[in-house]
Amino acid sequence: MYEAYWGLGEKPFENTPDPRYLYRSEPVDDVFTRLVYALQSNRGAALLTGETGCGKTLVARALLQELDPEHTEIALLNTPNNAPAEFLHELLYQLGEETEMAERPRMVHRINELLFDYHAAGKQTVVIIEEGQLIDDDAVLEEIRQLLNFQLNDAFLVTLLLVGQPALVEHLRRYEPLDQRIATRGFLRPLSREDVPRYVAHRLTTAGRNEPVFTPEALDLVYEFSSGVPRQINNLCDIALVIGFSRKLEIIDEQAMRRLIQAERGQEA
Repeated sequence: MYEAYWGLGEKPFENTPDPRYLYRSEPVDDVFTRLVYALQSNRGAALLTGETGCGKTLVARALLQELDPEHTEIALLNTPNNAPAEFLHELLYQLGEETEMAERPRMVHRINELLFDYHAAGKQTVVIIEEGQLIDDDAVLEEIRQLLNFQLNDAFLVTLLLVGQPALVEHLRRYEPLDQRIATRGFLRPLSREDVPRYVAHRLTTAGRNEPVFTPEALDLVYEFSSGVPRQINNLCDIALVIGFSRKLEIIDEQAMRRLIQAERGQEA
């Protein structure tokens, strides 16, 4: 509703995992580089964790864009199941196999066949497990670990990327057999005060506007309100663009942002 008013081609602060909007601050770039290396060089298992709203899903989607689609088979498990048989069944489905089989030995055997077939066809198989902190059954963690046993003498048949909140780290520490198989780890933190203006500018530029919308003082308030969490920054800046449009503002300054934050906190302006 406000895009044309602000000279934007699209909304810049949507909380969707569009890789174009990934702002690669120095810490994020470090994590991204290490995880790309782990996935592209078939290192077995990698781990990406971070607090809620810090961009884990966005980073994971951006990582997938670094892989050759013609030579990569991707299985994406968004809601890992807490029963081993259900986990294996969902993995088979994500690998392109619709089946009614329920016996574990048959499912494991079929997964091994699929992984080998993909490898023989010149494809690397990447399994991404999101919301990993929801896995609280060691039996499921063991099934994940055993996927790493599918390998040839010189290569893994599958590369795993586990994604989740910090509780996932605790689950893995509790289950050492899988924790020891993690080759690369990355942790996403909130943005620094200095990175918030760059983050906002990146999103505005990606959406089609090169001129600033927010004053430096307004962005300082954005940082204080959000503590640097990207999801909170997006929510605040999006509603700021809506209010700025409705009031026909030319720029969103400190005063306008302060009033908005007070309203968000349920305080009187």
